[in-house]
Amino acid sequence: MKFTVLLTPDKEDGGYVAECPAIPGCVSEGDTVEEALANIQEAIEGCLESLAARQEPMPSDGTVIVASVDANFPATAGV
Repeated sequence: MKFTVLLTPDKEDGGYVAECPAIPGCVSEGDTVEEALANIQEAIEGCLESLAARQEPMPSDGTVIVASVDANFPATAGV
């Protein structure tokens, strides 16, 4: 099964936080993008095994929309 994952740079500790939107609470991390992806894959597999053991329905990736928006802010912000 393929799942969409989101990677976010961790500004406090460095590295990346990885999460799977289709499985609430399925989060991992890694020092590099590659490590974060390997770790979230392992986390997803663990979540799927747990769901199967409890005979709960398997999640589906569904539709994930990633977009950017421009936000205006007051000219005095950050001064």
